[in-house]
Amino acid sequence: MKLSGPFLFILATMLIDAIGVGIVFPIMPDLMDRVGAGDTAQGAFWGGIMMSAYAAAMFLVGPIIGSLSDAYGRRPILVLALATLTIDYVIMALAETYWVLLVGRILAGLAGATYITATAYIADIAKPEERGAAFGMIGAAFGIGFVLGPALGGLASGWHITAPFWIAAGLSALNALFGIFILPESLKPENRRRFGKGDLNPFASIWKAFILPGLAIPLICLFVF
Repeated sequence: MKLSGPFLFILATMLIDAIGVGIVFPIMPDLMDRVGAGDTAQGAFWGGIMMSAYAAAMFLVGPIIGSLSDAYGRRPILVLALATLTIDYVIMALAETYWVLLVGRILAGLAGATYITATAYIADIAKPEERGAAFGMIGAAFGIGFVLGPALGGLASGWHITAPFWIAAGLSALNALFGIFILPESLKPENRRRFGKGDLNPFASIWKAFILPGLAIPLICLFVF
């Protein structure tokens, strides 16, 4: 697939989402100390709660964000999520109490759930014969981001404990601006569907996916992974 501006935006979005997963790993002990989360044992417990909250937010909100993009288009959801992520990283950089940091991490999980919309965007614009290569590149971008996240967090924390958050905020803001100027809407109005109350139940969306022929086993493998 040709590396067009929109495709590069999607790759950058996936990269930033993956960086957000691991950027706090290397700074967790110092971060817990900064927000007064207690000694090493208590810090490990509250740090675990914070990471679980991030994953839970992404898991629960992902299907809802996907449904919103089906109703209102991919572009506004993607740009708004990146703007939210920018504000969220600033909140985490300024946080001096654990609960503010926890709320920030939950918001990061909510904004990071746009990987579903990002992949839907590629499905909209890629030709059938190009989708395999396109999704392979998306997977590669996510993998690179997953490696870069902890590395970036560890290196930047040498300057200051909050430096990783400021860097992540800057990357999110730049990509949001990039999207505003180069990202066209990929979902035509006639292909959109109404957002209903049922879409607020993420487990309903997950169940619908499981009952599709041939999809249950791959989904179980992804869950175990």
